[in-house]
Amino acid sequence: MTNTINHARGRACSFTTKPGARRQAASIGVPTAAALAGAVLLGTTLAAQAITMPTGGRTTQPIGHYEFCQRTPGECRPTSEAAPHALDRASWAAMIEVNNHYNTTVLPLTDMQIWGREELWSFPEDVGDCEDFVLAKRHRLKEMGFHPSNLLITVVRQPNGEGHAVLTVRTDRGDFILDNLVGEIADWRDTPYTYLKRQSTRHAGRWENINDSRTRISAR
Repeated sequence: MTNTINHARGRACSFTTKPGARRQAASIGVPTAAALAGAVLLGTTLAAQAITMPTGGRTTQPIGHYEFCQRTPGECRPTSEAAPHALDRASWAAMIEVNNHYNTTVLPLTDMQIWGREELWSFPEDVGDCEDFVLAKRHRLKEMGFHPSNLLITVVRQPNGEGHAVLTVRTDRGDFILDNLVGEIADWRDTPYTYLKRQSTRHAGRWENINDSRTRISAR
């Protein structure tokens, strides 16, 4: 993402691709050791008090998402009102499995490297930019029964000032972040990002500001 993120400078997805960084993961639906371990730790790793991201009014839609919606309107429709996802061991394991699958089977590259242009959002096959990881994870979790209003593409600013995209999963235990730069799923408050805006819970083609007023941002 370039010049489409309010208050963010530079690229949204900056990667340092290391030789051998891409690994083959188990297919989605087959429990991995990481998913099972994460499910076992569910009760001890989640925050005792759910605190969701405070959002404000409607804001601009990233140009890459606008163009994606023009090509794939079914991904950008109004959504019915839904309560935050009831997070249990099965859904926690599903989140870990999906996050791990795409983080280990898709090679991170920028849109310029892939397409020769900026801001082309798409479902990844073998390679993808940060927003492509988010689109894939969101789509797969919808197939697994998560409501679309609880799966929100989110734009953040990294500590170095560059923009980035992550997936926010709204749950009754708080908002959790699936990130292609970090393998571990974390409460949004325990990430090093400044949160700028995300999809509306009522319309997948609309965006809202995030009022990130945290006085201390995690160094994780």
